[in-house]
Amino acid sequence: MFTRAIVRIPGSNFADGLTTVDLGIPHFDEVLHQHARYCDALRECGLSLTILDPDLRYPDSTFVEDAAILTPNAAISTRPGASSREGEVAAIRPVVERYYSRTFQIDPPGTVDGGDICEAEDHFFIGVSHRTNQEGARQLTAHLNALGYTASTIDIRAMTTILHLKSGISYIGDNTLVVMEEMAANPQFARFNLLRVPPAESYAANCVRVNRRVLVAEGFPQLHGELIARGFSPLILNMSEFQKMDGGLSCLSLRF
Repeated sequence: MFTRAIVRIPGSNFADGLTTVDLGIPHFDEVLHQHARYCDALRECGLSLTILDPDLRYPDSTFVEDAAILTPNAAISTRPGASSREGEVAAIRPVVERYYSRTFQIDPPGTVDGGDICEAEDHFFIGVSHRTNQEGARQLTAHLNALGYTASTIDIRAMTTILHLKSGISYIGDNTLVVMEEMAANPQFARFNLLRVPPAESYAANCVRVNRRVLVAEGFPQLHGELIARGFSPLILNMSEFQKMDGGLSCLSLRF
């Protein structure tokens, strides 16, 4: 059960951040509205929030998930693959260290974005991507092994449909993995109950189990219905403005 989350309010220069999609320019008023509703949803799930002010030095800094990986016993500071985002780690580290006395970090030449890391109980899937390199994956695996976890890598560098691993898979508890159809045949997923997301709804594969609810993006009725049919309780949120900047539900908080 999660009890806390760290979030950062988007800055007025949010639209200046990095994106690989062409969905238009985010409307800032709606960005703030959607982020506020996201925070309310976390509270509805029972979490106490640490809300950080906007950091205009880093337009992408509202995507706090990329800067740290939190386990029950330790925090791991990442090293983002985009050089423009490296300062986000130092900016959020003091906040993370309020709650964690045991910390690790990814060192050069390793790079890791938190969005490439999918935790499934005691196992971590690490996406090797254009943001997370093999050296970063090696270092992260060593840190996780020291904490008693197992880890394996999934190379997504040849995929053009997603930026981060967790854009394509999400673990939602009860041995269930939500996975976009393009990735569903991966043999590493064979031990899980798979909830396959059709190509038309692939953005919604990035959903988040928060205690008794599953946060899921608005506008994807097939996935919503399948979650309900399998006994999950979806909490549907409009993510249109964050989708324009390659952002998803998991990106916007560090949950612990």
